[in-house]
Formats: sequence, structure tokens, C-alpha cells
Amino acid sequence: MLLLQGPMGPFFANLADVLEQHGIGVSKVHFNGGDAWFYGRRPADRYNGTLDQWSGWLAQRLQSRRIDAIVLFGQVRPVHEAAIAVARELGVRCYVFEEGYLRPDFVTLETGGVNAWSPLPREAKAYGERRPRMPKPAPTGQRFRRTAWIAIQYSFTSTVARPFFGSLPHHRALNPITEPLRWVRSGLRKLRYAWSQRHELARLCAPETARRWYLFPLQVANDSQVTHHSPFGSMTTAIDAVLASFADHAPADTHLVVKHHPMDRAYSDYSSLLRQRAREFGLEGRIHYVHDLHLPTLLRHTRGVVTVNSTVGLQAMYHRAPVCVLGESFYAIPGLVHGAGLSSFWRTAAVPDAALFARFRAHLQRHTQLNASFYAAAPGLAHLLAAPVEVSRPQELAPLGSSRRYAA
Repeated sequence: MLLLQGPMGPFFANLADVLEQHGIGVSKVHFNGGDAWFYGRRPADRYNGTLDQWSGWLAQRLQSRRIDAIVLFGQVRPVHEAAIAVARELGVRCYVFEEGYLRPDFVTLETGGVNAWSPLPREAKAYGERRPRMPKPAPTGQRFRRTAWIAIQYSFTSTVARPFFGSLPHHRALNPITEPLRWVRSGLRKLRYAWSQRHELARLCAPETARRWYLFPLQVANDSQVTHHSPFGSMTTAIDAVLASFADHAPADTHLVVKHHPMDRAYSDYSSLLRQRAREFGLEGRIHYVHDLHLPTLLRHTRGVVTVNSTVGLQAMYHRAPVCVLGESFYAIPGLVHGAGLSSFWRTAAVPDAALFARFRAHLQRHTQLNASFYAAAPGLAHLLAAPVEVSRPQELAPLGSSRRYAA
């Protein structure tokens, strides 16, 4: 089994330990110093070629070493898009990790792809008629400070070790000076917003204002779900589209709450854009830009949720809030989301089918979720091989294990 680039931090190192403890041969490819730093002294290959050379290099490794499975995090990173294509051509299975569909104590693991590329069925009838009882996950203890510290280490070690690697670009900037400063700025912004918006949640959820506003949760600026699996290409374009539609079609007495993504606090701020668009669209006083307000409380009091394809849509369904999805999404299933377009959503959105959602959520947890955090504890790793994450199409996919256990 070959591990490619994982999330920042020691998660892939811990995964390798678990696999090896079960007698599974593991190798790894490092693309920068951050990858190597968190993987420790375990044997690994260092790739120092170009992106154009990568597919040939990988194909040679897979064939010469008779590797029949690759594991990666972030399916649309350039090196991983190419790797997935090579794996398909050679008949090599591809396991993809991603942030959890069900947060905070899960990460996602699917075969072939995640999110819009997930093999999950898109028809309601595929989710049966009974909901199996699923255990509650163990807390992972993920915290902002730990995640920030991991990001700073990854950035610093990647820069220091740059002479030992090629010119292959990372999907996000790794400057050892600006990146730590960004995370410091993120922490300061968190404190500032906590103070300046300390009364905002109570105001939005008060009896006289609850259910009179829609929630638009933003995604991180470079989210592949926005850039690759939506008609917008950027969060800014999505904001423009949602505000224009709200101005044209939403009831005049309703408001729109735009919630910033907490992991994008260090990188983006849409205050000026939202003020400008509010003036242009005649929405002054009806657009509210919030940051770290308690999301479940917002979802219990909103009139409906508009999202490009964020997993906040799943949380909204849990709280029985109507959902409109604007991009490609694995949960865009009739009965769960509004299927008639954004313009009609503002006035005719329906509450998700609670029974269908319960069955769908249980299916997600059983078949795609691992009780773990990429940046904190990962209790599910210890049970990964004993009770592997199941998949949605057993005839096409296979449980995570050694090449001796699942010959192609």
C-alpha cells in the first residue's frame, strides 16, 4: 500500500503504524519537508521531479513494486488528480480521505473519491426503510491551537527542506513567515469577533427574529468543492449569485446571515465585498456577516440554508432546516434538499424528510466515516482493520487491507 500526501500532521504516520501492525506492507511518498517531518524516520521515497514527470514516476513505482492500493488526502490536488488517473489505468485501488461528512468527531474514507466523486447512491430508495442503530463516536478533542501549531510546523519544515525537493507547488502557500502570522491573525480575529458579536446569536434567535432569516455558510476560499464541483469557481462568485437571487426573489421582510468559515479566518475577509453588494442590490440592513456563532443554534432558528455544497447542509437537515445546494453534492437527494432551484427556494422551501435523513445519516456513518481527527486523537484507527469502513458498492470496492487480502 502506498501513502501519498496526507493531511498536515501525524495522521498518516499513525495510519502507517496501524497498517503495519496488521502485517500490511506500507510505503510513502514525500513531496516536501512537511510531509517528511510528520512521518518521522519511517522509510519513504522523496519525489523531487516535476508535475509532468509525476505520472510516469508513479506508474513505474506501482508496477515495479506490485503495489495495488494508494491512499491520499485531497483528491483534486494536482499530484493526486494525476495519481487517481494512473491508479485507474493500472487497476490500482484508491482510498481517499477527506474532512468528515459528519463532524466534529469523524473523518471521511471512501474508495475512488469523496464528496461529488463519492460512489454513494443518489436515489432515496437506496437507503432502505429502516435506520440501523449507530454508536456515538468517541470525542477526538480537536482544538484550534493544536491545528494552528501543526500548520506552522508544516510550513516551516517545508520551506527549510525545499532544496531537497523539486519545484512541485503545494496547493496552499507555505511561507514560514506569513503563514504563522496568518494563524496569529486568525486567533486575534477570533477574539475580536467573539467580543463584537457577543450579542448577535441571542438577537438572531430571539422570538421576534427567529425564522425570518436564511443562513448562507461560506466555505474556505480554496475549497475544491467550490473550485471543482460548482458552477462558480470561487467563493466570491458564489456570494454574488446568492445575494443577487436573494434581492430578486426573497420575501422583503427576510434577512440573509452570511457565516464565515472558521478555517478560512486566517486567509479571507468578505466584509468589504458584502457591504458593496448590499448597496448594489438594495439589501442594506438585510445582510449580516457573522463569524464564530454557535452553528447548531443558528440551524435550529434559521428559515433555511443555502450552500454551495458544504457539509453544513447535513447538519441543517439534522435540525430540520430546508436546504438548497448550488453545486455538486453527494447528499443532493430528492427528499433531502430543495430541487427546484435557488429562486424558488426563498419562498417554497420544504423541510427535509426526517425519516429519510435518519437512514441516510446512518448509512454515511456506517459506510464512509471513521471516528478520528486529522489534527487530534484518532480512536477509530485502532479498529480500522478489525472493522473497516464499509463502502457503498461492494461489487466495485474493497475493504482497506493488504494486497494479500484483496487481489485485484
